[in-house]
Amino acid sequence: MTTSDKFRDECGVVAIYSHPEAETLAYLGLHALQHRGQESAGIVSSDGMSLHIHKSMGLVADIFTEKKLSRIRGTLAIGHTRYSTTGDSAILNAQPIMVQSNKGMIALAHNGNLTNAGEIRARMEAQGSIFQTSSDTEVIVHLIAQSREHTLPEAVADALRRVEGAFSLVMISPDRIFAMRDPRGFRPLAMGRIPAQGDRKEDTVIFASETCAFDLVGANYEREVKPGELVIVGPEGTHSRFYAPALLQSSCIFEHVYFSRPDSRVFGRPVQESREQLGRQLAIESPVEADLVVPVPDSGVTAAMGFAAESGIPLRFGLIRNHYVGRTFIEPQQSVRDFGVKLKLNPVRSLLEGKRVVLIDDSIVRGTTSRKIVRMVRSAGATEVHMRISCPPTISPCYYGVDTPRKKELIAANNSVEEIRQYIGADSLSYLSIEGLKKACRDGDKTTYCTACYTGRYPTNLVDVEEIQPAVVEKA
Repeated sequence: MTTSDKFRDECGVVAIYSHPEAETLAYLGLHALQHRGQESAGIVSSDGMSLHIHKSMGLVADIFTEKKLSRIRGTLAIGHTRYSTTGDSAILNAQPIMVQSNKGMIALAHNGNLTNAGEIRARMEAQGSIFQTSSDTEVIVHLIAQSREHTLPEAVADALRRVEGAFSLVMISPDRIFAMRDPRGFRPLAMGRIPAQGDRKEDTVIFASETCAFDLVGANYEREVKPGELVIVGPEGTHSRFYAPALLQSSCIFEHVYFSRPDSRVFGRPVQESREQLGRQLAIESPVEADLVVPVPDSGVTAAMGFAAESGIPLRFGLIRNHYVGRTFIEPQQSVRDFGVKLKLNPVRSLLEGKRVVLIDDSIVRGTTSRKIVRMVRSAGATEVHMRISCPPTISPCYYGVDTPRKKELIAANNSVEEIRQYIGADSLSYLSIEGLKKACRDGDKTTYCTACYTGRYPTNLVDVEEIQPAVVEKA
């Protein structure tokens, strides 16, 4: 039973070069990135001669036991934790994808979504290619194998020039790690380093979707992999090249709003800082007279801290989250109203009773969960419930690696703010403005952001989906 009314996190990738326990570091990195995908996970390692793989459906800690990791010992490794954005939820689509090709043995892990994957796949299948999965990532593997370039780095660069959309990729060959981002820099990918210690003469180079993975393994953040950049780490050292010119940067602003962990640095900016500023900006734009600021855990916590600090209204944790809800549970035979939400959240009646409450959350997608939470807070005795959302209304689906509902399922695409307020039952409802969002995330400072889910204006020419709405194309 699904009770979440949030966008689904896309995927997380990690890569390790030159460490005696590379597979264990990859496992720890995936553990730190578990919030980016809880469907399947996999690791491919190399002992310098050949690649070894283990992947399965489920959570990272359940998939990788010490015994399983001991079977894939290596000094190089890549890992992936997945929530499907394209392709079915099945072990066949779990990543990394490993193949023996005419360029040698390689494995690839992908965060993002290719907008022209269907077109390329159809052309390749017409020419006789056989696909093992329904994942768009396999298209890249086929392009590498079919490239007329003679070396693996050149074949990778050639393949990347043929795909469109969002991708942060890590790839492994028996003696090298590859890391690359699409020319618009949609999805994050950071580079870090663990200095050589003791008998180890060589630094360990690590790549990950978020820097929280570095903290767990003791790596120092070095820099972002740049849009359009291909970084290769091998016996000759670290080499970087640009396989394509960088286009107008369109980094996903939702990484700062919701996806990334607050303790991460994403696109070169601390996520915690962005979220606090989102809350402060929200308090400036949409003030309200109230007694308490209450975050909807866990996604609304940091923005609520900013809102409380700016408004002077005290922050209280009036909703407590149960972190141990599994995927399956037994419901009571007599249906309990709002059971799914109550299973995850419980109000603190002694805090809420008789109070005017400001609820802070990061988004309203379909509106069903927000409606239940407002009802729950009222039932706990709140006299007023004001909803404040730390991003603009979501009016368009994302086609760049985020599993968003179709436009007809997005409440803000089909209703006014007042209609949404009436539906969720709040005394007032306000969203952050698009200008406030960009200001809080410092748009144009170190990066420029994709805000297509709030504007309907997509930064690529081709969006290969079944239900595309007319969109204004921003050309670089």
